[in-house]
Amino acid sequence: MDTAITAAEQREAEHKRGEERRPPTPDWMVERGIGQGAPPTEVHVGGCHMAQNTRPVTREQALQALVVGVRACIHCRPDTELGILE
Repeated sequence: MDTAITAAEQREAEHKRGEERRPPTPDWMVERGIGQGAPPTEVHVGGCHMAQNTRPVTREQALQALVVGVRACIHCRPDTELGILE
């Protein structure tokens, strides 16, 4: 019984350390198409559950992507967050 408790405490401590070491969620992300050098396909707010194959970008880069026609995610609405209404 003591072994099970010790193992559970160790798992909990490892989980906590992992959470503490996780890098912060970026404020803005750009989703890329498939393939090397593919153009951006969508702009997301950091932490969007629909984002895949993304890279973090600055606020200015997210704005620029939207201005040149990269689609805004319909779930997290980065265009609204950035003050660009379509």
